[in-house]
Amino acid sequence: MPSAATYAKAIGAGAALCIGGPALVWYVTPTEEEIFKKYNPDLQKRALAQREARQQEFDDFVSNLKEASRSEKPIWIAQKEMDEKRAGLKAQRLRDEDASLKAEAEKRRAEIRSSAQ
Repeated sequence: MPSAATYAKAIGAGAALCIGGPALVWYVTPTEEEIFKKYNPDLQKRALAQREARQQEFDDFVSNLKEASRSEKPIWIAQKEMDEKRAGLKAQRLRDEDASLKAEAEKRRAEIRSSAQ
């Protein structure tokens, strides 16, 4: 049977691994500001310019996720239905834009024909 010193060493080593490992990772991981400061100036400007767009995109994603989670259906099915609905609306908008462009082109053609006569 191992002695008490062996148990103490094992417990000490286990505590050092369980506490020291995450503490080391926390200590050596750079903050967002430190990473940002290491960017070259062009990347810093681009990151600052795109920051609001990325934040808005993330906020939209979270709001869509919350909306999908309100449904009684599993979230992946609700998300798929929302994506299909969004794709249908986008396709309808594109068709409407195409129709308005065609109508405008026909109007211009008629205007050109009438002015040429």
